Amino acid sequence: MKRIAMTLAGLAGLAAVAAAGPAAGADPLKVGFSAEPYPPFTYKSGDGSWTGFEVELANAVCDIMDRECKLAPTGWGGIIPALNSGKIDFIMGSMSITDKRDKVIDFTDPYYYTRGSYVAADDMAMETEDDLEGRILGVQGGTTHATYAREVLSGMGVRLKMYDRQEQVNRDLQAGRIDVMLADQIAMSAFVKRDSAQGYEIKFQAPKHPAFGEGIGVGVREDDDDLTEALNAAIDAVLQNGTCAELSKKYFDTNICGA
Repeated sequence: MKRIAMTLAGLAGLAAVAAAGPAAGADPLKVGFSAEPYPPFTYKSGDGSWTGFEVELANAVCDIMDRECKLAPTGWGGIIPALNSGKIDFIMGSMSITDKRDKVIDFTDPYYYTRGSYVAADDMAMETEDDLEGRILGVQGGTTHATYAREVLSGMGVRLKMYDRQEQVNRDLQAGRIDVMLADQIAMSAFVKRDSAQGYEIKFQAPKHPAFGEGIGVGVREDDDDLTEALNAAIDAVLQNGTCAELSKKYFDTNICGA
């Protein structure tokens, strides 16, 4: 079963969660997300615990489903196999809904949408993708941005450099080992505000492309219909009751929630 259309709202959504969700007291649900920090979505706080927009949103979704959830940071490259093997129960880690992924897992309805952005030194002349020719571009592997870079940019004379973690891309840009990086617009908006990132700016956004998918959804195992339905209702509830918007304002100073 592929994505279930979201038709519930408000109290109706909450009622559906109670009806469709697994019974309280069942085994904890393991929430998968990238083990590599991806601030401000997921990162470790000063005491070593995980926090961030998606960590708090996942906790809110679990509260609405009346389920105990345990955070399960997982290497991004193996996160879909971990889901399908039962090591985690769902993925809530800024995973774009794409046709390729939709062939091996199911997705809930999207809970936010974002595009890719190019970041480089503010004194570098760069206004369009044509200006990338001959440049070294860094991108995190296993992402929609990496797919786009391979499908589109590699044929434009751009030299691609793939990384395991986004923070590695950030560091190499600042160290001058790459000229520009392509990553999530929201994460990059937060990056250029860091004190350590002074002198860097978002140059422009990547165009809409099928590689970027249909928005960000929760990944679930195929045919795990009860959990998908419960998650859809809980996501609808956090969108309708303002929880998602409140967390978005906290971490991004704007509301990214919704499809």
